Amino acid sequence: MATAGAVAANIETRQDAMANYDTPGLTYDSGALYDDLTPLPSTTKKKMAKVKFSLKDVSDGDAIQTCSNLKTALTGNATFPTPPVPLATFGTLITTAQTALTASDNALAASKQATADKDAAIAALASAANQIAAYVDLTANGDESKILSAGLSVRAARTPQTVPGQVLNLSLTSSDNAGALDAHWDSLSGAKSFEVQTSPDPFTTTSWVTADTLTNSKTTLTGYVSGSKLWVRVRGINSAGKGAWSDPATKIVP
Repeated sequence: MATAGAVAANIETRQDAMANYDTPGLTYDSGALYDDLTPLPSTTKKKMAKVKFSLKDVSDGDAIQTCSNLKTALTGNATFPTPPVPLATFGTLITTAQTALTASDNALAASKQATADKDAAIAALASAANQIAAYVDLTANGDESKILSAGLSVRAARTPQTVPGQVLNLSLTSSDNAGALDAHWDSLSGAKSFEVQTSPDPFTTTSWVTADTLTNSKTTLTGYVSGSKLWVRVRGINSAGKGAWSDPATKIVP
């Protein structure tokens, strides 16, 4: 612990130093005057600018115009006297690119017109051919040999539609809402629509009631008592008749 005398001496030394801080004529050991020294220069690093340039995702026309603007700005620019690609060469490249772009645009326009002309010609030809085919069909009056002699084919006899087969893989799942079930089954070739029937438990030959007729292979059955056991069956239908019922499926209504 410092004595009172040491503290007093330290205070006196500091006071002498403060007294001499602004005293004119004081020097460093090198002989330089305190008052002659200037602050050190700032060492903050200057931010360097960078070129922002890209022709990526730019249209061909805009790319050529950008390059043309660049050539114009560099022509006679004393700051950039020796670009790595001579401006005369750069100008030739710009002209070549513009010529090629113009030729491409012209070819594209000509191609579009040629395609339109082709489509119109094919449509006119098809219209005339359809009229001739209708004339042959009417004149031949169903005689296959006459139709074939005109270089035309004969339509295949229409196959009678048959009754749809049995619906397979009927399954029931809980719906998002209380009192409802989701039913889904495999699609069935030849079926134009489906009939869905339900029955309370236990089902009998007379307990089934049609709940829905639809064209999709899934439906949501609603309006049933939660906790009850429900039976469901499905069959396909077309113009030839009604197909066999699926195996019945059952589930407790949520």
